[in-house]
Amino acid sequence: MNRFRSTIVIGAISLLALVGCNKTAQSTADTSPTASPSTVAQPSTSPTTEASTQTTTASQPANSRFGELIAVITKTKTSVDTGNFAKAKDAFDQFEDSWSKVEDGVKAKSSKIYDEIEKNAETVSNELKTSKPDKAKVAAALQALNQDITTAAKP
Repeated sequence: MNRFRSTIVIGAISLLALVGCNKTAQSTADTSPTASPSTVAQPSTSPTTEASTQTTTASQPANSRFGELIAVITKTKTSVDTGNFAKAKDAFDQFEDSWSKVEDGVKAKSSKIYDEIEKNAETVSNELKTSKPDKAKVAAALQALNQDITTAAKP
């Protein structure tokens, strides 16, 4: 019986140590330089506010990924509007990295929107690779891309 009790005590201490270690890893991840202020839950005093903060935080990673895409499109469009196509190409090169994080979810949600995003992204990419990109064509594709991403981001 004493041996059983000792095993239970050791198991409980081990479990608490593991849970404590996990909390440290989470707080380290929350304070990392890549964590945005909108994804870190703020402490609260009321249980209702705390529950809503946790729900908001849980849904933000997907929204922040769509936000990354919108930011890339906006940066690219700004460069295109000023006629700086080299800078626009550099900005749009980040699109694929951000897109790869959400494209499977978009495809599962709506294959039509997925196909439109792929088509417009290819148009922008191909135009920016040419020696003389068509400013109107790139701007129109970026506008359509922005609209499709905004639509895909909606729950």
